[in-house]
Amino acid sequence: MAEPIENHGIVGDLRTAALVGLDGTVDFLCWPRFDSPSVFASLLDDEKGGHFALAPVLNGARHRQLYLPDTNVLLTRFLSKEGVAEISDYMALGPTQRLVRRAKAIRGSRDFCMRCAPRLDYARAQHAVREEEGTIVFETPGRSLRLRATVPLRIEGGDAVAEFTLAPNESAAFVLEDAAHGHALPADPMEVAECFKHTADSWRAWSARSTYRGRWRDTVNRSALALKLMTSAEHGSIVAAPTFGLPETIGGVRNWDYRFTWIRDAAFTVYAFLRLGHTAEANAFMRWLAAREKECTDGRLELMYGLDGHRELEETILPHLSGYAGSSPVRIGNGAEGQLQLDIYGELMDAAYLSDKFGEQISHEAWRGITRSMNWVAANWEQPDEGIWEVRGGRRHFLHSRLMCWVALDRAIRLAFKRSLPAPVAEWLAARDAIYDDIHTNFWNEGIGAFVQSKHGETLDAACLLMPLMRFISPTDPRWLSTLKAVGERLVDDSLVRRYEDSSVDGLDGVEGSFNMCSFWYVECLARAGDVKMARFLFEKMLGYANHLGLYAEELGPAGEHLGNFPQAFTHLALISAAHYLDRALTAQEGPPRQPVGGMPIAEAEL
Repeated sequence: MAEPIENHGIVGDLRTAALVGLDGTVDFLCWPRFDSPSVFASLLDDEKGGHFALAPVLNGARHRQLYLPDTNVLLTRFLSKEGVAEISDYMALGPTQRLVRRAKAIRGSRDFCMRCAPRLDYARAQHAVREEEGTIVFETPGRSLRLRATVPLRIEGGDAVAEFTLAPNESAAFVLEDAAHGHALPADPMEVAECFKHTADSWRAWSARSTYRGRWRDTVNRSALALKLMTSAEHGSIVAAPTFGLPETIGGVRNWDYRFTWIRDAAFTVYAFLRLGHTAEANAFMRWLAAREKECTDGRLELMYGLDGHRELEETILPHLSGYAGSSPVRIGNGAEGQLQLDIYGELMDAAYLSDKFGEQISHEAWRGITRSMNWVAANWEQPDEGIWEVRGGRRHFLHSRLMCWVALDRAIRLAFKRSLPAPVAEWLAARDAIYDDIHTNFWNEGIGAFVQSKHGETLDAACLLMPLMRFISPTDPRWLSTLKAVGERLVDDSLVRRYEDSSVDGLDGVEGSFNMCSFWYVECLARAGDVKMARFLFEKMLGYANHLGLYAEELGPAGEHLGNFPQAFTHLALISAAHYLDRALTAQEGPPRQPVGGMPIAEAEL
């Protein structure tokens, strides 16, 4: 049986990413890009999915995982009375794409076993396998991969296998790469050592550029490193998560593919990068987004795109895969790509405004695209839509969508005035103010004393927590404090926040867990409302729900298990936002304000 979702670390090369279990098995990898077909997917089907196992032969070993500090180089340790062994995993940063695995005996001579069992094209393709100059090549008509090693390899049942013994401090390395770009030669130990050093140094250099010096720095930097792993160096786009098919409910049908760029998720990720001083990533995404705006002649953007900007994301079921813990169907592509989600324009404009302020100033072509989109929003904000949760139970007038349409127009107006950019500001102002009145008139429920999920509704939605975070309403406004109290009573269990009350809204069966990003939103809202001590208490309790490496999936199940695609960008950026604000609030209470960091005045670090 595959390891639980939370029993994994992630390594990547800014093109794709692999999940490595506590047992030393790579049980998820798409190659060569995030949205390419899988090579290993035993996390979704232990028998058919394919895996890359590497482990010492030790009885009753305890397993530990850690990252080398400030890097995405992963170490998996095996500890027993018989000895200690270690596996290091990383993906090389550079022009040649390689997954590198290195086994090492730490104490005592150790026997190791390796089995590389790829199942190409989502385990739909039969591959040929051959030995070539001491390497093993796996081939299908559309893909060929080569495994090189510093120990002898042999073919067994279509897989590459090796059994070997290492004396203390000896190591053996395995390199998986495209056969077309690799060498038909065994792996060179010196090459592997140099690649290891270059990769670790590159990650450390990136981490050192962070301007964050506040509390929970290690946690914040780990979240930043996770977000960086989900960016495309080639395109500047950002995936919502590097996986597909991991269930939001065990045995349920909410098994989506998150290996695409959602305008919403990526725009919030830009916000997180800017807060930490990583302006290059923010600038790269805004250039990618400007290209999408240029393609959009009528002003209406798609809610998600492929990494390179393509729009063909048709949802398909893989019936031959049993799914994680039997959760089927396993889906690739995403049927939500044709939905109307009006909120994306708010996230887009908030990111554009902040990027212009702290990164590259907006270009003429980008502003023309934004103008088209804002004109479209001004004319269409009253439409019902599927909203932030991508419901499949029919369109509604959602509070969050209204809120973010207000944000879109508000930030566009601010940017136009700030940069003296041409725009139909009068029309945008009229629409923005009409949205404000609409929210306070039609989404405020006097009986409940709260802003509700949908127009004239009776139920709450955790997405309302973004109202003060987006500066639509004061965090101490009586209406907001009443709403926050209602959220705490109706959606919160201790520090865990469910995303909504009405589970029928998405038109799907199954009981969901709590949403980690909503939990961090709640923390930040408490801090902004003035309850800083409680916010800190709940924040630090939420940190305890991370896995052993500080990573989070989308949800937490009934037993605190991780559910949904992993790791999820939205959760980590919400953590960064909460930590950033909470640190400032605590500093204001406990001592004088900190000095500006990285040239960004503390008072201006937020909108």
